Amino acid sequence: MAITGRAGLVALAGVVVAVLWPSGLTLLVLALVLVLAIGVDLALAASVRALTFSRSGADSVRLGETAEVTLTVENPGTRTLRGRLRDAWQPSAGIAEDRHSVVIPGGESRRVVAVLTPTRRGDRRAAAVTVRSFGPLGLAARQGSHEVPWTLRALPPFHSRRHLPARLSRLRQLDGRQAVLVRGQGTEFDSLREYVIGDDVRSIDWRASARAADVMVRTWRPERDRHVVLVLDTGRVSAGRVGDVPRLDASMDAALLLAALAERAGDRVQLIAYDRALRASASGAGPSLVNSMAPLEAELVEPDLRGMVTEVLRRAGQRSLVVLFTGLDAAPVQDGLVPVLTSLTARHQVLVAAVADPRVWEMARARGDAEAVYDAAAAERTLAERRQVTSLLGSRGVEVVDAVPAELAPALADRYLALKAAGRL
Repeated sequence: MAITGRAGLVALAGVVVAVLWPSGLTLLVLALVLVLAIGVDLALAASVRALTFSRSGADSVRLGETAEVTLTVENPGTRTLRGRLRDAWQPSAGIAEDRHSVVIPGGESRRVVAVLTPTRRGDRRAAAVTVRSFGPLGLAARQGSHEVPWTLRALPPFHSRRHLPARLSRLRQLDGRQAVLVRGQGTEFDSLREYVIGDDVRSIDWRASARAADVMVRTWRPERDRHVVLVLDTGRVSAGRVGDVPRLDASMDAALLLAALAERAGDRVQLIAYDRALRASASGAGPSLVNSMAPLEAELVEPDLRGMVTEVLRRAGQRSLVVLFTGLDAAPVQDGLVPVLTSLTARHQVLVAAVADPRVWEMARARGDAEAVYDAAAAERTLAERRQVTSLLGSRGVEVVDAVPAELAPALADRYLALKAAGRL
């Protein structure tokens, strides 16, 4: 039950009457009248317990975009429900308006649309639906809550999608499907054609030329049906924020671009998320990959890199490109990753993608005062450690892409295309 403001105004009017005619009997009569009016109002209000609810609409949306979820309210009773409805969601669901006025005649239903713009990745859940049913006098209302479950999954935003057309164009050049002045690169034989000026003489097929009336050259294409394993480190390092974005989100964005590019190139993509245990896995670059990423959150623990490598070796039976999204902190790499690198690089091409902090570069260039100079010295030391770790990994056959969040995705895609063009996958 809920008392409305109108009941308060009626009570205030009763106080005025009691002041004009002060007596105990007057107060008693006024109180009885008010209580009776409230009781009658509640008795005539439509029931909220009998209401039935259902939801429909979007069940997923890109982070930052808007989705609509429709709540259908059915009144199976005979009385018209006049009231207010509150459709409650998690705060991070970003609901535009959660309170609505409703008038539902008996035996009919009405729809209420929730406009949601999630502010965080992951599953955003609906809470209870609370309804107040007012009586005809508007003095009081019946109130009840109903659980109407619904989950809207906020997917990674994929800001790096804008880099995909340019990389696909380069991929078509590598694959020989777009006119270029040089032969298609790669290591898989594609076909024979007549020699034209500008062709690499090393590609001439002398046996085929002897059988034909002209000089024939071999054409090549990049390898297809290769295996690309994306490994997201969801440990402590991924929880750090670079600007307004966690490192894990920047890694996801780069992984989505690489997965889309690899799928268009005819390669097979697999995702593994790991810290001290397997958090998620998915195959392919379609919806399953994005849905597997959506609920991931970084854990404030030191990752078990040995266990991570073991999981990769267990899942990747054939030679693969293993892209490890992790940090370049000296201690974890030297103590955790380097000791197990040999078993990984012996069977696979390994590429480490790390999110750099642009603020460190800014600090390294600062020279304004003594404090700025000390900050610059600390930043230079950090950068030197990252360069040392990069050199250490490079000496063990590991490719490294170290870039700020805005540049990590295109830099990683370019490195993938370079490896494909060189026939190293």
